[in-house]
Amino acid sequence: QVQLVESGGGLVQAGDSLRLSCAASGRTLSSYHMGWFRQAPAKEREFVAAITRSGDSTYYKDSVKGRFTMSRDNAKNTVYLQMSSLKPEDTAVYYCAARRYSAAYSSPSGYTYWGQGTQVTVSS
Repeated sequence: QVQLVESGGGLVQAGDSLRLSCAASGRTLSSYHMGWFRQAPAKEREFVAAITRSGDSTYYKDSVKGRFTMSRDNAKNTVYLQMSSLKPEDTAVYYCAARRYSAAYSSPSGYTYWGQGTQVTVSS
């Protein structure tokens, strides 16, 4: 009952910053816990970050802690992923996802709705 559209991806150099956005329609985003996942070529989809409905708690993959920040603006029905100090290993298609209830936040199977993805490429 919610549609998600990611934007903000692009080609950057190592050390640069990028902000991804995920805009929702159909239902208010405040009803959903949100997550960011990524998938690199020849690799499985992996968890990046998650945020609770109210934005009071966030969770991150260990390798992005201190570099990535997830946030949400429920009034705008949008969630964000601010990425800093980007590394070539961050290169992937990034997806946002939504779920109604708390569960294992790092598991893709726990999310009901997914966006189409946005490409992030980090060159050295």
